[in-house]
Amino acid sequence: MNNAHDPHADGALLTAGAPLETAKAVMVMAHGRGASAQSILELADAFGQPSFAYIAPQANGLTWYPNSFLYPLEANEPYLSSALKRLDAVVEWVRGQGFGTEHIMLLGFSQGACLSLEYAARHVRRYGGVVGLSGGLIGPEGTPRDYAGTLAGTPVFLGCSDTDFHIPKGRVLESASVFGRMGAAVTTRLYPNMGHGINADEVAFVQGVMAAIL
Repeated sequence: MNNAHDPHADGALLTAGAPLETAKAVMVMAHGRGASAQSILELADAFGQPSFAYIAPQANGLTWYPNSFLYPLEANEPYLSSALKRLDAVVEWVRGQGFGTEHIMLLGFSQGACLSLEYAARHVRRYGGVVGLSGGLIGPEGTPRDYAGTLAGTPVFLGCSDTDFHIPKGRVLESASVFGRMGAAVTTRLYPNMGHGINADEVAFVQGVMAAIL
């Protein structure tokens, strides 16, 4: 059962793609608000990479945290801490299966993108790639971004509409700057009037990152 202090602790973990026993790399995927682990796993077909295993945890109540990612951090507790802890548990489990973090990608969309980016910033190491599709680092304007460590050339991709109602363009650019200072190889693409979604250019870029890992 989920508990009030750690609401995401016992969420389901869904998989797609290659079995871990034969996979050459792993993508850990975080779904958006109101969506599901199954919905984010549908991207596996679009990526078309049979050597990857895809793993997606399910948020309790279909949401990782209740309020906007721009709210004060405490306004999203204990859900935010629980979500980050859950993502860490998944990554550590994958590492326990014999995968180095350079063969692990983090990818999220919308609320899941914010979660994945914040996780990478707080757990700094060389990843195979970090992809935030319509997202940014979490917290209100002025949140300290003094994350320690280096991402050592990790490819970080930030893709978003330039007019996204949920994700301010300024936060995407700030997040790109922060990751750049942390030693990531950052690519930022703001798409004119795209809406809140994922486009073919983003899919193609992710495919390139996946190929480079292999």
